[in-house]
Amino acid sequence: MKNLLYKIVAYIARIHAKLLGINDSYEYNFSDKQLHFLVIGILGMLGIFVFYPLFRYLAKKGHVLVIAWLYTFTLILGLTFAIEIGQGATGTGIMEFADIVAGIGGFILMFAVFALLRELYHLIRDWVRSSGDPDGSAAGSGEPDTSEKRRP
Repeated sequence: MKNLLYKIVAYIARIHAKLLGINDSYEYNFSDKQLHFLVIGILGMLGIFVFYPLFRYLAKKGHVLVIAWLYTFTLILGLTFAIEIGQGATGTGIMEFADIVAGIGGFILMFAVFALLRELYHLIRDWVRSSGDPDGSAAGSGEPDTSEKRRP
């Protein structure tokens, strides 16, 4: 886990050094904070340009649960990394990538169970709604049967 984090940090440091080199060679004289402002702002806007159309499409198709899952998964991913980094920094545990995988796996498994139960509920609900009276009205709807006129 530590090796992976060190590799990520080293990669980010190389990108940072490259950006500082570009900043110096073109004499822009941006401070480190200004570069963070620009780079993170640009990355965030690129994310908006990708995810906004995707989420809009999913919402139009009625897949709001997919949007919620993607958002939650992103938060869980960040949280598990933060917990592991916190354990390594404070010495309260051992930083292991396997812990992150286990945490993500727990979320995916629990969501799969939820999705199966939800689908089962919807199937039963739709079946109950469709299995009404022979004339097609829903069973137990509380409405009187007016399909046939009774003769006095």
